Amino acid sequence: MRLQTNITMRYFTAFLLLALLFTACKKDEDQSVIDDDIILKYLKDKNLTAAKDASGLYYIIYNEGSGGFPTINSTVEVKYKGYLTNGYVFDQTVGSSTASFPLTNLIKGWQIGIPLLQKGGNGLFLLPSALGYGNNAQSDIPANSVLIFEITLVDF
Repeated sequence: MRLQTNITMRYFTAFLLLALLFTACKKDEDQSVIDDDIILKYLKDKNLTAAKDASGLYYIIYNEGSGGFPTINSTVEVKYKGYLTNGYVFDQTVGSSTASFPLTNLIKGWQIGIPLLQKGGNGLFLLPSALGYGNNAQSDIPANSVLIFEITLVDF
């Protein structure tokens, strides 16, 4: 009887884990659809046409730049402005100042988007929440936020 109880508990535990995994995947899938709708509405409202990467990142390259593309192992020097779809600016470089970061330390959307630029290039990047901070709020950025960045790659 004890052996049968252990086997039953293992099946029950496995079932619960699968149910939780399915539910978590479904929530992520639902959020990606919501994010995609938000991005498409933003693009339509602003009369913009963007390309879409397989990751879900939307981007507009205004000027590709020249001199080679950075890799994930590059330290990039950028000028940028980050804001939400409602226009709220949550971070930016000011004036002629730049910021320098190892690309590997940045959010996934930057890791995918910045290597599309060469030195001096600039573009607009619309990140679904999974490529930003996901369901984790960050100071004044709400959870599940679509993030928009205007980025100029100064150097790497």
